[in-house]
Amino acid sequence: MDGQTTPYLTQRTLNAAIGCVGVGVHTGRRVSLTLRPAEAGTGIVFRRTDLGLDFPARFDRVIDTRLCTVLGVPGQPAARLGTVEHMMAAFAGCGIDNAIAEIDGPELPIVDGSASPLVFLIDCAGVVDQDSPRQEIEILRTVRVTDGEAFAELRPGGPGFRMAMSIDFQAAAIGRQALSLQLTPASFRREIADARTFTDAADIEQLRKAGLAQGGSLANAVVVDAARVLNPGGLRRPDEFVRHKLLDAVGDLALAGAPLRGRFAAHRSGHTLNNRLLRALFADASAWRFAGDVAPALSAAA
Repeated sequence: MDGQTTPYLTQRTLNAAIGCVGVGVHTGRRVSLTLRPAEAGTGIVFRRTDLGLDFPARFDRVIDTRLCTVLGVPGQPAARLGTVEHMMAAFAGCGIDNAIAEIDGPELPIVDGSASPLVFLIDCAGVVDQDSPRQEIEILRTVRVTDGEAFAELRPGGPGFRMAMSIDFQAAAIGRQALSLQLTPASFRREIADARTFTDAADIEQLRKAGLAQGGSLANAVVVDAARVLNPGGLRRPDEFVRHKLLDAVGDLALAGAPLRGRFAAHRSGHTLNNRLLRALFADASAWRFAGDVAPALSAAA
């Protein structure tokens, strides 16, 4: 399947509903997540069942990017839904265009800190093709955002979507790492789906004082201390850190509302730059176009 640049020509959704329970990494609250099929053209919608509110999975609904990607509802500042990026990455990596994700709290469960358990849920539910064509967003010219030495950019690049990420952390356990890949369902599963979120032990106390990382543990995050990895099982891969950053980028960029066609390159990028990049892209109508017969609902937001 790696050789396929456009693996699915029609939209896809889940075959059946499926759910799990877990803990939010920042709130520490126990939450229930249920994934449900959705009609063609729906896109990905998160639904907080405790509030009765829907959160369309779109870049322009992002209201916070501190350590995770948070969606909001216009005019309702208290309505928030955090840590959507791993679920979005799983949907994108599995080629799911339409689904309803129901959550009974303010944050998705972190499970093991990667996207693998969410991919497992999708696999258990099954996937079905729908009778509507799948659109892609083709990058027509380079768009770039920066923050000091950090940058993220989208540029034209032929069929499919190629991604490159590099990172540079002070902690010796992380250091400098880089990874590039052609994003396909097979490469997503093989290369990045199991990469876990990570943090520096020195930052944990400050995060918790700020009300974050309340549910974080060695069971759902890699914790480093200078040159040491504190998790008893160590790393899943020597470069797990850059793989997770690329996983986050897959999820953040999936908020474009349709698969991207072109190239993504970034250095020291995170949720903030990833979201700024999509906002910059859709602010310039000459930088992109829909590749398909019928533009999805995103066109109204762009």
